Amino acid sequence: MKGRAGVLAKIEKPAAFDCLSEILDAADAVMVARGDLGVEAPVEEVPSMQKRIIRLARDAGKPVIVATQMLETMIHAPVPTRAEVSDVAGAVDEGADAIMLSAESAVGEFPVQAVEVMDRVARQAESDEDFFATRRLGSSGANPTAEDAITAAAGQVSQTIGASVIVTYTTSGSTALRAARERPKTPILALTPRLEVARKLCIVWGLHTVKTTDVTDFEEMVAKACRMALQQELAKAGERIVITAGVPFGTPGATNVLHIAWMSGD
Repeated sequence: MKGRAGVLAKIEKPAAFDCLSEILDAADAVMVARGDLGVEAPVEEVPSMQKRIIRLARDAGKPVIVATQMLETMIHAPVPTRAEVSDVAGAVDEGADAIMLSAESAVGEFPVQAVEVMDRVARQAESDEDFFATRRLGSSGANPTAEDAITAAAGQVSQTIGASVIVTYTTSGSTALRAARERPKTPILALTPRLEVARKLCIVWGLHTVKTTDVTDFEEMVAKACRMALQQELAKAGERIVITAGVPFGTPGATNVLHIAWMSGD
């Protein structure tokens, strides 16, 4: 494909589940296809398989989607069952990057309502006071590298100082993926010069991605981060933001800078 698209592996057979680590190494993202997985494997095993797929995908820093029969009742009914709502909330709470409707919006009679319900349930699940405490990855999935250490520190620093946003410069998307893997309470603004990377990152948890020209020096890095945070209404004058980037600028994956900046409002 010459880099024109990513590979999203749909896990729907026990054989794929057994080779999950190898699949994660080769794929750009994975999907938990519960409908097919429930046909191929004993149905009572699907919930634990879903949890393991999500956990290993997060450990690998790969986006993970939970799909199939999430609001199945809404194909023909304007409201879901309480069990379906709990299922959607459970996928969010387990750490999925995205939750997906299938027949509900493709051929269902209430597609708009289905999307609205999905949105409300996800927002409510993430507003729970225990959500971030239980979803923090901590050191279990981080690699012993400077990039992972700085990204993990950015989340901790942002919470300690009450920063409004974490601004991360990313060329390949790897820096932004690491930031999202940490599941910080602070919003993440990902700045990239590549449109294809900005589009790819739209599926990743917690990222607000903007395509913009790359920076060439430290002063420009700070000024642009403040300006973009202000423009995107993620921070206000007088607030603090946390910035991560790689020097030399434009080097993919080389996150080696963490900086705290004050928003001047200019």
